[in-house]
Amino acid sequence: MSGKGSDSTIVAIENGHVTGRKVGDGASQIALEQVLSADEHPVDQLRYLTKTPDGKILKSSTMYIHGKNGKVAAILGINYDISSLLMVESAVSEITATQDASTGEPQKIVNVNDLVDELIAQSVALVGKPVALMNKEDKMRAIGFLSQSGAFLVTKSGDKIAKYFGISKYTLYSYIDKQEEKQNG
Repeated sequence: MSGKGSDSTIVAIENGHVTGRKVGDGASQIALEQVLSADEHPVDQLRYLTKTPDGKILKSSTMYIHGKNGKVAAILGINYDISSLLMVESAVSEITATQDASTGEPQKIVNVNDLVDELIAQSVALVGKPVALMNKEDKMRAIGFLSQSGAFLVTKSGDKIAKYFGISKYTLYSYIDKQEEKQNG
């Protein structure tokens, strides 16, 4: 990666399918922050979580490589897709849990957009796998939960939910119709 600000790009990549990125793509958010801060002695960022546009959860590390002059000459990023591991962790914790996790008072949500985000998170938790690993039936189940929970009463929530699940609005509403047919039929 060159250190010239916004023209910084990926110059080499292995297993680009993990992040969906390729040679020539722009720098990551964390790399851009480093370039913009102009910190000559940046601290490596290890073991942080990122999310790809298609919903994969990655465990990431970013390390700064210094040249002979002591300035950052390159940035090494390592990303590991832990989506499946999180699904396993969730399943195992459900089996090993010793007390009801829902005994605490629910978090108060003030903003309606936060409500939609929280309901989406709950729908994903209900299915037990990240969106990137969901099949059609999983998405239908999650969207059925959202419909029953009133998520679609919030203005523009259909757009947000369709985008989150990577489906068209037409598909979204056909899933809702199918879920309602199941309940009424």
